[in-house]
Amino acid sequence: MNPQFKKGVLELIVLESVHKKDMYGYELVEEVSEVIDVNEGTIYPLLKRLTNEHYFETYLRESSEGPPRKYYHLTAAGILYRDSLAKEWEEFQTRVNRFLKERKKNE
Repeated sequence: MNPQFKKGVLELIVLESVHKKDMYGYELVEEVSEVIDVNEGTIYPLLKRLTNEHYFETYLRESSEGPPRKYYHLTAAGILYRDSLAKEWEEFQTRVNRFLKERKKNE
């Protein structure tokens, strides 16, 4: 996948994933990787930035498999931001698809 495409949609995928349920970092890496190829080095800086921008709150939860895990929870501001990004994505996708379809018709 084109790296610029991936970069442009990664934030929306992360926000959408946490919107469904609170998740910890590695769990997010696994979920996002089902859609686009990412690694921890990509996800954790994004989580830190989104937390600093108050779109996520974090809390610790005990784990039976080791130390407590840091979970990410979408704030009210995060939900609004996610909704805004999703709307922008839909509009963008619609315009690109319409353009491609028109070009194909004219070939």
